[in-house]
Amino acid sequence: MGSMSDVFRWMWYHRNYIIIFITPLAFLPLPLIVPTSYSQEAKCGYVIILMALYWCTECMPLAVTALLPVVLFPMMGIMKAGDVSIEYLKDSNMLFVGGLLVAIAVEHWNLHKRIALRVLLLVGVRPALLMMGFMIVSAFLSMWISNTATTAMMLPISQAVLHQLQATETRAEERDLQSAAEDNLGFEMESRKIKEGIPDEKNTDTKLQQENGIVLPQVTPESMKENTRNETEEKYSRLTKGMSLSVCYSASIGGTATLTGTTPNLILKGQVDKLFPGNGDVINFASWFGFAFPNMVLMLAISWLWLQFMFLGFNLKKSFGCGMKSDRDKEAYAVMKEEYKKLGGMKFAEGAVLTIFILLVLLWFTREPGFIPGWATVLFNKEDSFVSDGTVAIFMSMLFFVIPSRLPSCGSYGFTEAGKRIKAPPTLLNWQVVHERMPWNIILLLGGGFALAAGSEISGLSKWLGASLAPLQKMPPFAISILLSLLVATFTECSSNTATTTLFLPILASMATTIQLHPLYVMLPCTIAASLAFMLPVATPPNAIAFSFGNLKVIDMVKAGFILNIIGILCVNLGINTWGYIMFDMGTFPQWANNTHSKP
Repeated sequence: MGSMSDVFRWMWYHRNYIIIFITPLAFLPLPLIVPTSYSQEAKCGYVIILMALYWCTECMPLAVTALLPVVLFPMMGIMKAGDVSIEYLKDSNMLFVGGLLVAIAVEHWNLHKRIALRVLLLVGVRPALLMMGFMIVSAFLSMWISNTATTAMMLPISQAVLHQLQATETRAEERDLQSAAEDNLGFEMESRKIKEGIPDEKNTDTKLQQENGIVLPQVTPESMKENTRNETEEKYSRLTKGMSLSVCYSASIGGTATLTGTTPNLILKGQVDKLFPGNGDVINFASWFGFAFPNMVLMLAISWLWLQFMFLGFNLKKSFGCGMKSDRDKEAYAVMKEEYKKLGGMKFAEGAVLTIFILLVLLWFTREPGFIPGWATVLFNKEDSFVSDGTVAIFMSMLFFVIPSRLPSCGSYGFTEAGKRIKAPPTLLNWQVVHERMPWNIILLLGGGFALAAGSEISGLSKWLGASLAPLQKMPPFAISILLSLLVATFTECSSNTATTTLFLPILASMATTIQLHPLYVMLPCTIAASLAFMLPVATPPNAIAFSFGNLKVIDMVKAGFILNIIGILCVNLGINTWGYIMFDMGTFPQWANNTHSKP
């Protein structure tokens, strides 16, 4: 028995190596046995299955698995090496790089912390309002910077505020009990009566109860103090759990609101542009925001109500408070104010970064708003789509390497640590900071997805998969959308949202064209569903950070996350059947979807 357990333990420790070597051999019959007429589809299917299993198990780094098409597609005769390599740096990657450079600049100058604390000071420290404040701030920040960075910054702030609230409330309760014990003359009179043997109704009742075998517990100031302390600890334990979950969930929800907010959104844009080249830029920053932002607000509001109910209850008076602030509220408010004071006055660098950020967002919105010709159409895109959202993102992010971090001065800019005089101020960003903070692996991951989509298209696998899913045509469209959203949301709990979107979107596009359904009707909800990984700590980095911070158990996350998954899927499907239906003209099969062949 011992030897068997040792073998299983050894296999578990070496599972990554076993998966890497066994998986290719186990599925090798697929490209070898399948008839010649379907050999190309089988070969591409073999690569996709291999990558899907490697991505799900993470036996190799995700970015390394994403490079497999560079090796396998040319060796299997699916695509030329040059054609595969081109897929790894598309316009969507440039948009991703530009968006991340803005996020790095915002984080580098602590602008995100200033925004967060400013909003929290406006909201106040009442539990329900505090949770609402943290959720709004987390969602807003994760629209522009990474969900992980948002969660990592917001959780310590929430912990500090809650810790101060608990300490203040405990002290206040102890003071109240102490003053009650001192002022309660009735308590002293009762004690004197008992000593002098004077009977009263309460004493008589007590004697009768003791004669009947009922023993009542004695209530002393010490036991009352202990009970109050336990109640306070229990209350703040629940509040800490709720606050930790609210931050990580709202970061994931907020990321869905903008095209650059999270990687699956960019994968959708890249896949739509790749598979449907004549789509007329149907997915751009403005159109995505128009659909996803109202959906995000709706999801956030319902999620707040659910978390409020689960962890705080619906006592509106206690949760929201009324009238003047108590001392405990003022002390907790002072903690946040002190944190804000530590940031000092707003520096020139912060103002410059904020200005570039606002300009970038305005240029994105006005490039191609849809209802009127945008500035790009008037100036550059008269004959073809020359300027894209990626062009704007890279142009504006280059300004971080041009604009100085301090205003020009005739005098000195101070001294370095080595005592050397600084003759010129550094720029807002330098390459060292970017190199350390830029997640270069995601660029390869995006590229791997585009290479898979291209391979599926050229080999004919996409067409075959689409034809296999043709029986779905008998189902009503809204049922197809909900079913596929549930499938993607379940899959993304145990796989990265990037890998999930990369694997599913090309198949969904083929299915939609086969059954003559608007491709975005299924691709949009499933892309957002890939970000709804709420149930497990390992599902996303924000979940893992919250799990380590908030004294959470897995069951807490499962209970809260399961309902949030359902809420998210229902919200996005409501959106796609109402305002999204009108925005993207979902009622008609678009002309650009008839030709699924991508540009060479």
